[in-house]
Amino acid sequence: MTWLRVMSKELYNNVFRFVLLGAFQVLVLQQISNAFSGFPYINIFVYPLFILLLPFQINRMLLSVLGFLMGIAIDIAYDSPGIHASVMLLIAYIRPIVIRRLEPKGGYTANSSPTPKRMNWNWFLRYSAILMGLHLFFYFSVEAFTYAYILSILLKTIVSFPLSMLFIILFMAIFSPSN
Repeated sequence: MTWLRVMSKELYNNVFRFVLLGAFQVLVLQQISNAFSGFPYINIFVYPLFILLLPFQINRMLLSVLGFLMGIAIDIAYDSPGIHASVMLLIAYIRPIVIRRLEPKGGYTANSSPTPKRMNWNWFLRYSAILMGLHLFFYFSVEAFTYAYILSILLKTIVSFPLSMLFIILFMAIFSPSN
């Protein structure tokens, strides 16, 4: 019964995180990006944090399905058919590789999540920076749909990266999730 309680709490936390990050992305960050429509290089994304904070030992297929669901939810709100979903699938695929590369000598605690509270801020910032950098680069690449605009893709990535990371750090500091 205790295992069931832990699983239901974890499920509740992740459903809440899915809704919170999705709503924040659409209701706040999309409006900020729209306010700077004269400067199209400002795009702030925090919704990938949903995938980043899932437990280390999550099944890869489930990770992909959850990434697709978050991406398609954002696509519906942004009216961008499949762009966010495809990038979230890519991030869900790459995440285990990044986690393996950053694994500490003692390994990871079973069923824990990659949060600053569990891993420390230095580890979390490297982890999230790698995945957010890839997310932004691939998002702008898919959005442009050609590398003929590589300078624009790189500029958008470079401008959006620190802003997105700032919001991720603020989210983690304010909500301080342990799981």
